[in-house]
Amino acid sequence: MFRKWFDSSHEGEDGIGQPSPRNGFDSQAPAASEPAGRGETPAASSNPAGSASAVPPAPVSFERIYADAAIEERRGGYGVFKLGDMVSSAHLAGMSAEAKHCAVLMALEAAGAKVEDLLQDAVARKRALNDYEDMLLEKLRRFEDSKAAENAQIQAELDRISHEHMARIQDNLDQVARAQDDLRAWQRRKQQEAQRITDAAKFCVPQDAGLHDTTLVAVLERASASAR
Repeated sequence: MFRKWFDSSHEGEDGIGQPSPRNGFDSQAPAASEPAGRGETPAASSNPAGSASAVPPAPVSFERIYADAAIEERRGGYGVFKLGDMVSSAHLAGMSAEAKHCAVLMALEAAGAKVEDLLQDAVARKRALNDYEDMLLEKLRRFEDSKAAENAQIQAELDRISHEHMARIQDNLDQVARAQDDLRAWQRRKQQEAQRITDAAKFCVPQDAGLHDTTLVAVLERASASAR
């Protein structure tokens, strides 16, 4: 009775390890025998050769993980997922936890399924998930380390370039300051030179000309007036 009821409750199931959406797994994920989709890599624990700076691929489906972990199909197709479907079946709805427990054990016994096998299946799948997670974490750690080293190299290059450009900016400022100093020094000499010219030109004007403005223009005007 229990065997007939249990088998009929799973018509159309693809086999052990094929979880349904109510189990929280992706029912649309590719079967284990199908090739990996674009961007997927085998979930085997071995690390394929490749650059650590390459972006880690997206995690594969749970079915792929179980297949790559070589979790064998249990006799009669009775695995932990089938047990989970049985517990949540409508046939057991409304039963107490104790009644469900007894019903499940009776159904398993009637089907010839061993509780030890179901527990081993559960342990194997949990181990496969944990091992795959450890592999993903290790890949992520290496990826983070490689990108941190790359960023440090980029920062060092930026610092070098920044230092070079700051040195060029400072050199330009220094050149402008030197040019300004040269101009101011020349202006001071020019004033001295102009005064020397004016002082010499004053001797061209009669001493009694009453020259009070000592600029060169005034001297020239006074000299012109005296000549007339």
